[in-house]
Amino acid sequence: MPGWIAPVLAIVVIAAAIIATSIKVIPEYERGIVFQLGKLRPIYQPGLHLLPPGLWQLQRVDLRVVTLTIPPQEVITKDNVPARVNAVVLFNVVDPESAVMRVENYAIATSQIAQTTLRSVLGRADLDTLLAHRDDLNHDLREIIELQTKPWGVDVSVVEIKDVEIPEQMQRAMAREAEAERERRAKIINARGELQASHELKEAADMLSQSPASLQLRYLQTLLELGADQNSTVVFPLPMDIIGPLLQRLGPSTPGVVPEGPPTHHG
Repeated sequence: MPGWIAPVLAIVVIAAAIIATSIKVIPEYERGIVFQLGKLRPIYQPGLHLLPPGLWQLQRVDLRVVTLTIPPQEVITKDNVPARVNAVVLFNVVDPESAVMRVENYAIATSQIAQTTLRSVLGRADLDTLLAHRDDLNHDLREIIELQTKPWGVDVSVVEIKDVEIPEQMQRAMAREAEAERERRAKIINARGELQASHELKEAADMLSQSPASLQLRYLQTLLELGADQNSTVVFPLPMDIIGPLLQRLGPSTPGVVPEGPPTHHG
């Protein structure tokens, strides 16, 4: 075996290893930031690329949306109520070059900015706003965080407050307050109902007073309703304006009936 074969084989193996390590495949959802001897080169698009090792350095930047969960933060609201709040942030890189050149680690930096902004914004809101107006708070959080991350080439699309934990004593106080509010509304509705019913009854009484026949029909209807129960004994007084004309027609011929006459004065 000639002596030159071994060196040639060694050179071929080294060249194959260099070529194998130089081949880089960038997927569609990534972009490549390449430095040649420390100097930035144009962004590498998806596909197959040949990068000699040692002289060229590749950093991959993922362009997909990243879901960042902010751990629970201790917050003191504007009305001095302690609360634990966590949130979720959705962001993605829109400028790969800025995400590498202007910040050391854009994901960690975005997380830290989101945590500090969450404590700052919620500390300026009261508890009622925190519980009932989350949409406005989410909008303010997103605008403030995006203002900080935009120079890094990071776009913040969604900031959503997930859970709000308040002390147990505050929960009981809020429950009592809600119960008292429901009782107040029930009393107001009941009073309005009674007031409306009294107006209706007054109008009905005025209409019946204008027609004596209608009043008599109402009495008869009431007797019919009460007589539906055969086990009941009803004592129903009749007004004199109803039976008075009947007594005057009967006169003294009816036994037991004393006709009305003019009053007698004794001297």
